[in-house]
Amino acid sequence: MAGQSKWFAHPLRVRYQETDQMGVVFHGNYLTWFEIGRTELIRAAGTDYKTIERSGLLLPVVDLTCSYGLPARYDDKVVVCTRISEFSPVRIAFESQVRRTEEQDWQAGWYEQEQLLPGEKLTSGGTRHVWVNEKFRPARLDKGMPELYALLQAIAQEGD
Repeated sequence: MAGQSKWFAHPLRVRYQETDQMGVVFHGNYLTWFEIGRTELIRAAGTDYKTIERSGLLLPVVDLTCSYGLPARYDDKVVVCTRISEFSPVRIAFESQVRRTEEQDWQAGWYEQEQLLPGEKLTSGGTRHVWVNEKFRPARLDKGMPELYALLQAIAQEGD
């Protein structure tokens, strides 16, 4: 299922240790921010990774993309915007953006459309995942955690 689900925005402030000698955020930190965005989207949906892992399901990254547009700098207020771009019982993909914002837009929240996202887009990309069990064998989310499957399916279908 391909979708245009709603976005979840999570605020972060760029810390000094996240910058490099050029005074901009080191490129690898954006991938960490994408992970924070996924984690917080799932938390905002009503559960957390700890609960998922306790149920015997894992969600490894199998592919990622990242395109850098503009740099973030120390002390910038950014929001990591994340949405589900593909969803099935065995796979999930997330689309992510990091956006520089002003104080009034620097908050967590849901956005129905990309055009409504706050601030200036700095970086975009995404990750693809496969649900697996503790032995890293493919698993079905709808069988292992039907309640989470229903939550994520509802989010993935919003905006379609």
